[in-house]
Amino acid sequence: ASVGIESKGGDVETVYNKYITESYVIKPSGEIVEGVSAFTVDLKKELAKIEKINSLKGMLEEKRTSPFKNFLIGIFGQKEINASSIEAEIKKEETDRLLPVYVCQHDDGNTYYIFPLQGKGLWGPIWGYVSLESDMNTVFGAIFDHKSETPGLGAEIKESWFGDAFKGKKLFADDLTFKSIEVIKPGSKPTSDYNVDAISGGTITSKGVEDMLMSNLEGYIEFMENKRN
Repeated sequence: ASVGIESKGGDVETVYNKYITESYVIKPSGEIVEGVSAFTVDLKKELAKIEKINSLKGMLEEKRTSPFKNFLIGIFGQKEINASSIEAEIKKEETDRLLPVYVCQHDDGNTYYIFPLQGKGLWGPIWGYVSLESDMNTVFGAIFDHKSETPGLGAEIKESWFGDAFKGKKLFADDLTFKSIEVIKPGSKPTSDYNVDAISGGTITSKGVEDMLMSNLEGYIEFMENKRN
């Protein structure tokens, strides 16, 4: 659905086989992982890796910006965590990530790349798919869903009007720096290629979508750059 194709009569497999011409798994380095099917990647486990990476980065930042806390750790005899050890753990977790890619050959003659997403909303898991045009920058389509967000509020992320707002948005700035897409309070900023309006009354879920896009898609940066070149 992120590429505007719907299965009719429940024949999902036929539609998939017709339009998805390739699927594979990559590492954040952009290299393809041989012998691993995109379907076998556990996105919940991959989300746990992202959360661990973010936690480690937070620890590293705190260590660098809180010398007084480090001093107290030494005074009270607590074991100090070495910054290089944290950096090594971050690198390991990032290297271990498995990132599925689906390639769609559309009826319009164009090729689109589909990336699955997994994140957290206010009350539970949220997920979705984003498809990019062959420039590896422009969003062709997006769909989102959830497990237990509030009806009429955060649950609105599953509505087509919310996903449609992402169409045509950009992931990279003019200098090709990765920006992702910001989900903002309506009227808080001028509309741009890099933001969409949040759901009224669903601020935390909307923020969850924004975080999900950033944390999932940044793993594909090298792959996107390689395809672009």
